[in-house]
Amino acid sequence: MDELKDKKIIALMSGTSCDSIDAGLCIVHPDLSCELIQGINYKYPEHIRAKIFQIFSGNATVKDICLMNFAIGHCFADACKVLISEHGKPDFISSHGQTVYHFPFDEKLDGISLKSTLQLGESSVIANETGCLTISNFREADIASGGQGAPLVCFADEKWFKKTCKNIAVQNIGGISNVTVISHSHPTFGFDTGPGNMMIDYCMQKFFNMPFDKDGKIAKSGNISSSWLDCLLQDEYYFRNPPKTTGREYFSGQYIENALRFAPENPADIIATLTALTAKTIAQAYERFIYPELDIEEAVIGGGGAYNPQLMKYLRQYLPSEINLKTHEAYGISSNFKEVMAFAVLGYCCYYGIPNNLPECTGAKKRVITGKITNS
Repeated sequence: MDELKDKKIIALMSGTSCDSIDAGLCIVHPDLSCELIQGINYKYPEHIRAKIFQIFSGNATVKDICLMNFAIGHCFADACKVLISEHGKPDFISSHGQTVYHFPFDEKLDGISLKSTLQLGESSVIANETGCLTISNFREADIASGGQGAPLVCFADEKWFKKTCKNIAVQNIGGISNVTVISHSHPTFGFDTGPGNMMIDYCMQKFFNMPFDKDGKIAKSGNISSSWLDCLLQDEYYFRNPPKTTGREYFSGQYIENALRFAPENPADIIATLTALTAKTIAQAYERFIYPELDIEEAVIGGGGAYNPQLMKYLRQYLPSEINLKTHEAYGISSNFKEVMAFAVLGYCCYYGIPNNLPECTGAKKRVITGKITNS
């Protein structure tokens, strides 16, 4: 292995909400600490985003998927160019891509495993347009090793938070919510707790023609329907033992529409209840799967949910009072660009040939090097 050196990396992430491409210029150090130099939210062009949601809905053709793989690659390259124009070329680019389907289940066809994942955003386009070596496709190697290909951010969480000498739950609330549990007395583990902002965002668009509940104002104006919340909490995913992952394929538009058949009439009450659902499923996941293993002293919240005061209020209400609630900013990490920083670290490890998955989190049979390298 080459001697480890600081690397300037542009990392790219587009999550389940698909609201923008998050791009961040990062410096990753040999101890795998990461500095965010600048982060931007680069909006997808309107019709490209609409096409991505068409793929999400299952109404796309093979041609649509083929075209979007390259189109999204061009969008990712454009996001990189914004940062390159200001800071110059990085040492390389690390791209998560846009997940359009994730199937982490052990189904077989003719005895052949169907467990799989698909991220669009062709790395050859990014490398060609930017002139930078590009590392992409991080989830496949973990799945090939028997894992679920997620959550991968646990690897970076362990590197960043292990030194605190506390029992910490690092909770990301993006489209989906996922937690990493870090302790000196127990191996790191993690899993997806359930929906984060995904169901809230869907209903904000449906009832208010807004992409998300800014500052939790709509949720604050509504009342929680306890009967509907209790109904929603019965979903079997919440009771399934880790390691486990989920996504838009499970908590789909159809899933939400089915759930809305039993919803309260007032749209603000719907948003309030779905916001409570996100907080309650996190709290219940801790009760079922974390507290039997160890006590948690601190929960560190990141992702878009960290910026929703009403969601944070519910979380404080549902979690035990002895657990301190903090945001990533308390540790010098941007809540908005935390996953970008994590994939900069994963790209750094791939570049140097360092295994960068955690089998305790993904269920993989062994440590592997995730990521594929595309030369410019």
